[in-house]
Amino acid sequence: MQLRQLSTFRTVADALNVTRAAERLNYAQSSVTEQIKALEQDLGVPLFERSNRGLRLTPAGRRLVDYAEKMLSLAEEARAAVTEVGSPGGELLIGAPETLCVYRLPSLLTRFREDCPKVHVVLRPGNREECRGGVRDGALDLCFTFGAPPDHPDLESMPLVPEPVVVVAPKDHPLTRRESVTTSDLAGVDFLVTESGCSYRLMFEEALGSAPGPRPRVAAELTSIGALRTCVAAGMGCALLPQIAVAADLARGTVGLVPWQGLQYEAPIHATWRRDGERAPGLLPFLDATGTLLGRHSATRRDQG
Repeated sequence: MQLRQLSTFRTVADALNVTRAAERLNYAQSSVTEQIKALEQDLGVPLFERSNRGLRLTPAGRRLVDYAEKMLSLAEEARAAVTEVGSPGGELLIGAPETLCVYRLPSLLTRFREDCPKVHVVLRPGNREECRGGVRDGALDLCFTFGAPPDHPDLESMPLVPEPVVVVAPKDHPLTRRESVTTSDLAGVDFLVTESGCSYRLMFEEALGSAPGPRPRVAAELTSIGALRTCVAAGMGCALLPQIAVAADLARGTVGLVPWQGLQYEAPIHATWRRDGERAPGLLPFLDATGTLLGRHSATRRDQG
């Protein structure tokens, strides 16, 4: 069986008409007929039933259709893998929380697009569990998350430059006028948080929610970082957020910075992907770009397996 014959067979099987198949393939009708006859002779079985009413696939022909599709698809995949060495193509599925999607990843995606224009990147927002679960299940090729690296034998991770975390409050809040605020000073203060399982909620619980003694009071849960920032500006309460998410609000003066002594608290960020198994063609080049632009001191290395 030749790939050319299988391609012709697939077209005839779809059209069930030699003349229309020849037009689609830009072949002479006699060439299409000869290729089908040669394929039938090679296989030793008829692939079409011919009658005055036209063509109809035989049982053998119906079985061959599925195999022809697979073989031609594999041939195209092999061609792409060989001809696009150094310039990968295909789809790369990436998950990340909203803040990283908006503030950290655009410059990385732009750089990667310049280096690998044939890779189609799909960016899907999600919380930490959703993103890491997507990587484990194969729904995502890579994810970026806040927090500790995943403790899972099937996952590999790379630490990136951590994100400073700050406490922000409405611009006229008394805490913004203090020279220094300790964690104990935040006890009983209304805080806005994201839903359970979200990276920002985990940061709040780690930095403030687990402190001994009285704790901040959770006044509301919001699913959107944009809505949370707007509610802080409107006077609804304080919030613990990555600095990059509120830098513009602080510059405009729509929210105020609380001089929390835990100001040096940093949220770790990790890129995570599957350790073994099939990888998207663009994954390793993307990890190289990630390490260059977002890696700790641009010198983080990883096990490429």
